[in-house]
Amino acid sequence: MSEVSALFWDLGGVILSNAWDHKERAEAIRHFGLDAGEFEDRHNSLFEALERGEITLGAYLDHAIFYRKRGFTAEQFTAFMLEQSSENPQSRAVLDQITHLRRYVLVTLNNESAELNAYRVRKFQLTRNFAAFFTSCYLGIRKPAEEMYRRALGMTQRAPEECVFIDDRIENLEPANRIGMRTIHFQDAAQLRQELAAHGVNVEATPAKVR
Repeated sequence: MSEVSALFWDLGGVILSNAWDHKERAEAIRHFGLDAGEFEDRHNSLFEALERGEITLGAYLDHAIFYRKRGFTAEQFTAFMLEQSSENPQSRAVLDQITHLRRYVLVTLNNESAELNAYRVRKFQLTRNFAAFFTSCYLGIRKPAEEMYRRALGMTQRAPEECVFIDDRIENLEPANRIGMRTIHFQDAAQLRQELAAHGVNVEATPAKVR
């Protein structure tokens, strides 16, 4: 089997909390006193377009929240959305160790809107780890569409068998498996270390010499 040369990482649910998933939306519903059914209906009609980069966050909020007068501003709601993001320190430590090895191409492969993705990249200093961000809002396609994985492989010029894709959702791993990528169903940092080692990625290895 080919040696691993690249690691593709989901962000929400692996390195970070989810950006704007059901848990975060439930907090917003409670905090701002929204009608849950009405909000979810409006959210569901546009969230895929938001994550594909077809509409802005402002347009999404106009449709999902500010279609009528509210007792809070779009700026306040946006700030609340951003504040929901947090880091998984254990899995981030694994990522930092792998980055320090300087042996692998590290990129993201995730579904997020442009505004939330840009904020999270800056907030958690993800450019120290990742060489590229293959995010749905930039590619115009969302996981689990198989084409998204194929585009990411093409842009990294890697054969699928050289790549490991890490995600917390099985449905996102299935297309990667179909096209020949290795996969890890993320559960926690300890399990991630073990499964990386099974693919020949030793997190504790000596860093490669810089030439």
